Amino acid sequence: MDDSERRWRERTFEAVVFDWRATGVPHGARAAPIRRRVTMLCAAGADVAVMSDEDLDTVDGRLRARPGGPGRLWLCVSGGRELYRVGEDGPQPRRRRFGHTGHTDHTGHTGRARTVPAGEPDAMRVIFASLAERGIGAGLVLVVGDRFRPAGGGGPGDAKASVLEAVGARRATVVSVAPDCDDIPPGVSHLGGGPATLLHLLDRQVRRRRHRRVPAMDDDPAWTIRETGTDPSRHRVTETLFTLGAGGFATRGSVEEPTYGSVPLVLAAGIYTGTGSEQHLLPGPQWTGLVLRPPPEEDLRVLDLRTGVLVREEIGHAPPVRTLRLACVNRPGVVAMRAEAGIGRLRAGSPLRPPPDGEVTEGRLDGQGWSRVTAGHAGTAAVAAQRMGRDGEVRTLERIVAYTADPARRPVPRDAVAALEAAGELGFDRLLAEQRAAWAARWEAVDVRIPDDPEAQLAVRFALFHLWGSAGCGEEVAVGARGLSGEAYAGHVFWDADVFVLPALVSMHPAAARAMVVYRLRRLAAARARAAALGFSGARFPWESAATGEEVTPARGHLGGEAVAILTGSMEEHITADVAWAAVHYARWSGDGGFLTGPARPLLIETARYWASRCQVDDDGRAHIGEVIGPDEYHEAVTDNAFTNVMARWNLRRAAELVASGGEEGRRWRVLADRLVDGYDPVSGRYEQFAGYFGLEPLTMARVAVPPVAADLLLGRDRLAATQIIKQPDVLMLHHLVPEEVEAGSLEANLDFYGPRTAHGSSLSPAITACSLARAGRPDEALSLLRTALALDLDDLTGTTATGLHLATFGGVWQALLTGFAGARVRGGILCLDPRLPTAWGSLGVRFRCLGRRVRLDITRKAVEVRTDGALRLRLGAGDPQDVAGSARLPRSR
Repeated sequence: MDDSERRWRERTFEAVVFDWRATGVPHGARAAPIRRRVTMLCAAGADVAVMSDEDLDTVDGRLRARPGGPGRLWLCVSGGRELYRVGEDGPQPRRRRFGHTGHTDHTGHTGRARTVPAGEPDAMRVIFASLAERGIGAGLVLVVGDRFRPAGGGGPGDAKASVLEAVGARRATVVSVAPDCDDIPPGVSHLGGGPATLLHLLDRQVRRRRHRRVPAMDDDPAWTIRETGTDPSRHRVTETLFTLGAGGFATRGSVEEPTYGSVPLVLAAGIYTGTGSEQHLLPGPQWTGLVLRPPPEEDLRVLDLRTGVLVREEIGHAPPVRTLRLACVNRPGVVAMRAEAGIGRLRAGSPLRPPPDGEVTEGRLDGQGWSRVTAGHAGTAAVAAQRMGRDGEVRTLERIVAYTADPARRPVPRDAVAALEAAGELGFDRLLAEQRAAWAARWEAVDVRIPDDPEAQLAVRFALFHLWGSAGCGEEVAVGARGLSGEAYAGHVFWDADVFVLPALVSMHPAAARAMVVYRLRRLAAARARAAALGFSGARFPWESAATGEEVTPARGHLGGEAVAILTGSMEEHITADVAWAAVHYARWSGDGGFLTGPARPLLIETARYWASRCQVDDDGRAHIGEVIGPDEYHEAVTDNAFTNVMARWNLRRAAELVASGGEEGRRWRVLADRLVDGYDPVSGRYEQFAGYFGLEPLTMARVAVPPVAADLLLGRDRLAATQIIKQPDVLMLHHLVPEEVEAGSLEANLDFYGPRTAHGSSLSPAITACSLARAGRPDEALSLLRTALALDLDDLTGTTATGLHLATFGGVWQALLTGFAGARVRGGILCLDPRLPTAWGSLGVRFRCLGRRVRLDITRKAVEVRTDGALRLRLGAGDPQDVAGSARLPRSR
């Protein structure tokens, strides 16, 4: 038995597929033994699929299995023409339809579909597609047969390839139980023994589940991020990358045993401790700790993006340490883990361990241990259940934990008991099945496909995965610059959330985007108080926000070891217009028309009032805003920053639309907006970033270093401020956020001027610049910068990933794909498309939500195929708007 066979024999499969006549119940054999195993396996959580050329009555009449779940029984009969799901109430038909590409279409789209004909490959396609709907990938499937014949009746060949590759299931484990092995093709393991061996394999799978062995993972390179080894310099980066988040809670991907330099954290959105600029997210009780003696010296860790699980397996030791953990998507605050190791190596220890900060109390409730961490009135509590087991020479552990958190009062552990009890009643296997199905539904609605660039496709999926992980489930959510993945920036909320993360989330999970705006709405009073304290009207939002919405930006920091003043809290005022922009963008993209005239109306009005009082009008009637910092933070205390002025102008105009028709205040706002200078030069087509910028030393990055780079560390603050080198291009952000407010056709000139001067010293910069390049018809240049953004965390380009993920980069990446390369924007309730594909991509597929619809675009150089689950108004390029319902193929003119 070789190593590969040994590995699959020790594998827990999520589905078993077998042939009814040749393998399961040959002619004259009793069906009771197979019926018993099928029922037990489904009860243990696995799916079973039976294939047959015979009809339903013949197969079901003999099998007569009526499993109650959580696993499912599938009957694929009549040569693949019919599929039935069998439960306690008997077989229920499932109709399957397939798109012309050969991949299952689960979106409800009906365009260019065909019914599956008879034949073994099509029967396998039906089964694997049904399993995929539940998040069961091909690598989790065991196929048991007798003699595998190639599709089409050809020579023996590689039957595994001929049958499974056609359905995208090459990773499945295929075994033959034929009594002899004269013509067993390559790729198929031969066990012999006939039906008795099938029964033995089913028994083995039932045993592994009953003994709570660690489940397997589908190691699909299109969906997995792998890390091997114990490089200390990479360790904290890895635990950041492998953060698991759901429902407003997140756990860093630290290993289970104590490790030097490790920073294990459990964080809850909006739960802060401290006051003023010292406010930071409060770590909660830690739940992943184990006692492993000796600990693994080397391991393989794999994050499965498709199903939201993190798997670890020791290298070079038998039996190995193995763990699998998950954060339940459908059960906010519920997390679970299984672990196993050789007898004597694994001890559970306490399921909950105190973090380094906060006031910790512990106890027992209804027989379960609980732990609570509080700071003032806020806190996080957890209740845990665990059990140990044994399977031969392997010790096993199963742990389920439920968290609750409250920003306004000390959480009561009993609030988490009901969630723990519900999860415990389901059991780990059903929780995992729920998890796989929930993530399958997410990826069905929101995904990217770049067939010619699998590396970029995986990196974009990684970005989407963590954007999902940042989405809360309450009425409001505070999304910090690093999400819940680390301690950097203390969990403070910046403009990153409003103009980078929110536009991505509204196309993925509109309710989560709305909750981000509600976070700002509920802190409007604090913004009013800030404006009043500074002598202005309206509301001024803080550059850094935490629990209350007060300004929490530190007054001082360090740059290259030198203490420096931090002026962003007092001068980076564009955040006020950014918050208003986020509210409008949410309403525009989601189609939530009543949001602006209802809940968000005070926000737009009060921010406009701030700008109206903040602007100064000179003797020539021109309006100015002085002493500000723009997104390019290398130049401070500037006057007439183009980004700040134009965003303020936009804010005034949008608010004027909401006041009473003909109202005096709205009229004044419109006049003031028209008077605000924006630095535009009609001769060159450029916007001057701020007054006097064009007079600075015309230094470009080609003479300094290769971006991305922190130019302030290289040149020093004073030297840098005297040059035209910028951290990120303010002017391009204007073209990105409010293209209706800039001169038509001016993007190209500003790209040419500001691009060479941009250090990309901010993680926000590469992705949005890529988006601008794509929109300007320069997709090859855009792709180069997109790759920089995609690698920023995965390759730790800035050396800061150890302290948390750059969530705004992920939001920018998705905007670059959707707004830049796919060219998707919403104007007047119409989805407008203007795709720009780089030379390296022959096609691009994106799935997203827009205007209350689920939309799928398949873009090639010749056409855009659109599929939607309801009526949608759409425009391609400069064409006329048209109504699309279901599907349409729109030819491209270029």
